[in-house]
Amino acid sequence: MILIDGPRIAPKSGQAKKLVILFHGYGSNGADLAGLAQHWAPHFPDVAWASPDAPEPVPGAPGGYQWFPISRLDPALMEQGVRSAHATAEQFVRSELNRWEVAPENLVLIGFSQGTMMALHTALRREIAPAGVIGYSGALPGPERLKSELTVKPPIMLIHGDSDDVLPVGMTLMAAQGLAEAGHGAQFHISRGIPHSIGPDGLELGRHFMEAAFSGRLRG
Repeated sequence: MILIDGPRIAPKSGQAKKLVILFHGYGSNGADLAGLAQHWAPHFPDVAWASPDAPEPVPGAPGGYQWFPISRLDPALMEQGVRSAHATAEQFVRSELNRWEVAPENLVLIGFSQGTMMALHTALRREIAPAGVIGYSGALPGPERLKSELTVKPPIMLIHGDSDDVLPVGMTLMAAQGLAEAGHGAQFHISRGIPHSIGPDGLELGRHFMEAAFSGRLRG
């Protein structure tokens, strides 16, 4: 396990009642998704935000980090990668919950691309279900083993652009199918004309999902 750190945004109210942790994608860094947090923060005055740098630098990409090395979309390699990085991600989640004195059921995990893989893997194996998970432009590694490993069933929203040439949109559809086969499920949305990125509709859907998740409206 490697200890990680990154940018944080304190709640506007001065008192954290809820926490959002954002996991960035391959070759990016915590500051990139901290910008996403800044976009949403005015709508959530009681939320603290944390966006760590992944544990490994990307060779030849100054300032870029990875949760695990990946050279091709090999399902076995993606599953091996998320499993190898899981302890690091989980330790960060625990430390941030302690830092802000937030209950684990008041947590939302958000990921982009490789970070979505980490957010889903981590959230579905916690002791207490987070309030929700948002996965942008990502995938669900190891779906065939999820049913036996699933410990909680948090609300999940998956969002993907139909013009993504990095991680094809079919990966989100496969993720939704994998969750269903494991006895869980997810909302999903396809953004028209959006490449490997987050469109305006994805930003708005993410905000509305967080509002509903933090209010408890999404829980069964």
